[in-house]
Amino acid sequence: MSNPAFTRFVAASGLTNLADGIATVAWAWMASLLTRDPLLIALMPVALRLPWFVFALPAGIVTDRMDRRRLILAMDVARALAFGAAALAIALSLPLAPPSDAGLAQPWLFYALMFTALGAGTAEVFRDNAAQTMLPSLVDRSQLEGANGRLWSVELIGNSLVGPALGAFLIASFAPAPFGLNALSYAIAIVLVYRLSGSFKPEQAAVSNWRVELKEGFDFLRSEPLLRALAWITGAWNLLFQMSAIALILHVQENLGLGATAYGALLAAGAFGGIAAGLVSEKIIAAIGPKRTAQLALSVSAPCFLAMAYAPNWWALASTVLIFEFAGLIWNTVSVSYRQRTIPDALLGRVNSLYRMLAWGLIPVGLVLSGLVVRFAEPIIGRADALSLPFLVASAGAVVLGVLGWRAIGRGFNTTGSSR
Repeated sequence: MSNPAFTRFVAASGLTNLADGIATVAWAWMASLLTRDPLLIALMPVALRLPWFVFALPAGIVTDRMDRRRLILAMDVARALAFGAAALAIALSLPLAPPSDAGLAQPWLFYALMFTALGAGTAEVFRDNAAQTMLPSLVDRSQLEGANGRLWSVELIGNSLVGPALGAFLIASFAPAPFGLNALSYAIAIVLVYRLSGSFKPEQAAVSNWRVELKEGFDFLRSEPLLRALAWITGAWNLLFQMSAIALILHVQENLGLGATAYGALLAAGAFGGIAAGLVSEKIIAAIGPKRTAQLALSVSAPCFLAMAYAPNWWALASTVLIFEFAGLIWNTVSVSYRQRTIPDALLGRVNSLYRMLAWGLIPVGLVLSGLVVRFAEPIIGRADALSLPFLVASAGAVVLGVLGWRAIGRGFNTTGSSR
């Protein structure tokens, strides 16, 4: 795919996702250096993800009104400032006090990080919605699967392969370092996006009445049963995944006796699965069709969650995460490509934001549930088993989701005629 604008767009996305990958380790691990309470640790990623529920609808309206390139630039500036502020707050707090078993060792630092995480998460909502709706303006619609596969492969290299490992190394060496490097990464990405030429406003201007604009988005989503099904399935899956993701931090530390570097390498192993999926997803979808591809990808979740709970060592856990991420990216390729192809450009920002509100809005619920499950189960079954329990709950939920989702996907693709 010889397309300089798309290449520059991918490079900028790679840099911002490198920063996101570093942040994956840095935010939550930083919280674990201030407290051992799983619920308090969960609040840090909640601050990053809660904006997806709160600001998804405004982000859709803004995306359909503005030049999407300019919106991306503004949000990357905001994220660079948020990470820079976090780095400064940590630097001013050194040396860190030992983490508290129940409360917070340094409350002011915890809440400062929560505030900057909330700011970075809010900017991410607007930035990611604009970026995803901008992609169809950079490539031909017949190339969306290939473009999404390539884009996600690059994103995964930064987000899950290089980023977490680098973030773990940096936070173990000097706590403010990962946050400072993130600020620099966003600054470079800003330069790359700034150099994209052209206008990236919707082809058809939206009316300047937010109630009418939202109604148009709701009406379109209501008229597309498959789009709604993909949204609620993704939302439920994200809830279950986040239950396992926050549990994984303490499970790795306490049950497996591993440190930040091993945790970063574990996320990197998952990235290999996602990168491999990005390279072959287009061929898999072409061979067996989007319906069967989505159904099979969904069915992988339940056994993977179960295997995470009982993996005896790092290698077994890493293999499970690799398979899990492979299936997850295959699912994303089907769902996002269908969304980009189905939604008209003038509605893409609003419908995409409604979709992502459903798909991402349950993430904070999963994070909090994970902390609550561990907190209430620990006095009954002990710390070690309590840290494994969120994986088992997620696995049971994934069984139900797999059955209901398989049927909904089958009905939806059969209705659209893409049933192959």
